[in-house]
Amino acid sequence: MVDESPFDLYLDILQTFERLAISYVVIGAFAGMSYGVTRLTADVDIVIDLNETHIQALARAYPLPRFYADPEQMRNSIRLGIPFNIIDTSAGRKVDLIPLTMKPGYGFALRQRVRRAVPLKEKSFDAWFARPEDVIVGKLMAWNEGRSFKHEQDIRDILITVRLGEATDLPAPIDFDYVDRWAIQLGTDVIQFWRGLRTVAGV
Repeated sequence: MVDESPFDLYLDILQTFERLAISYVVIGAFAGMSYGVTRLTADVDIVIDLNETHIQALARAYPLPRFYADPEQMRNSIRLGIPFNIIDTSAGRKVDLIPLTMKPGYGFALRQRVRRAVPLKEKSFDAWFARPEDVIVGKLMAWNEGRSFKHEQDIRDILITVRLGEATDLPAPIDFDYVDRWAIQLGTDVIQFWRGLRTVAGV
């Protein structure tokens, strides 16, 4: 568990999504913290599926002058497949939101999302998180784009947690065949990278 103060805006936005019935899923390292990732990150990656009603409701929920949640930016982001921001100008914080249209697509994570407790110390509520397999797949996709060590570290943490039997509250046993199939789709480098991580982790 980690302190919630750097995540106040994220927590508020997640609860707003719940209230407005907006389809979303938390992916990336923040979701991975629920499955054994030890790297502390202030970045929360959230994939969302918005329609025009949602766009208008979000703009009303985060009004000027304190907030910046521009409906036109949301529409353009969906059309172009690029992230957009909700900004709290009073705290100097922003949340980057990933439209479902962004490539590579994360529709698989949204379709297979699971309810998990938000991994913070005091504010306890459930939200929609990617399954551990889909966190790993998203990390493999990100590694394939930039070869960043942080993705290797995060995947290894999840695999070692599974091997040590510390991930006792997983929604189901990790489906390694599922990740294997994704690695094959992503190419030879990813296959070798993934198999190497499994070997190091002993799973």
